[in-house]
Amino acid sequence: MKIKIIISVLVIGIFFLGGKMMFLNQKGDVSKTQPAKPISFQNITSPKLAKMLEKKDFFFINVHIPYEGELAKTDAFIPYNEIKKNIDKLPQDKNAKIVLYCRSGRMSEIASQTLTKLGYTNVYNHIGGMLDWKKEGYGVIKK
Repeated sequence: MKIKIIISVLVIGIFFLGGKMMFLNQKGDVSKTQPAKPISFQNITSPKLAKMLEKKDFFFINVHIPYEGELAKTDAFIPYNEIKKNIDKLPQDKNAKIVLYCRSGRMSEIASQTLTKLGYTNVYNHIGGMLDWKKEGYGVIKK
């Protein structure tokens, strides 16, 4: 009988709270549960990328199509819209540091979003791409 009353109170409480669960924290105050913060990528500037390249400890991917050039120390060329098809070319460790770039920054942003949706947690997007890289005075390789 007591269990039925407790369950009824819980169901009614959830109904009146709009379906949101409430809990007492250690101080006895009511706190709502918060949804998990979505995993996202970090944007980096050209000077920040140049500094990172001095002691490169990441997997460096050019995602631009068609080929418009590349930055030194690039590890792979994977079209931004084919990231899922080329998962075998990416580090198996989902916590590995990965830096993406393209010509202007738009394709690398899309690829960064895709990688985070695939569960990668240490993704960096080079904002401004090779255009900004050149504007900042760094070299681009053309093959």
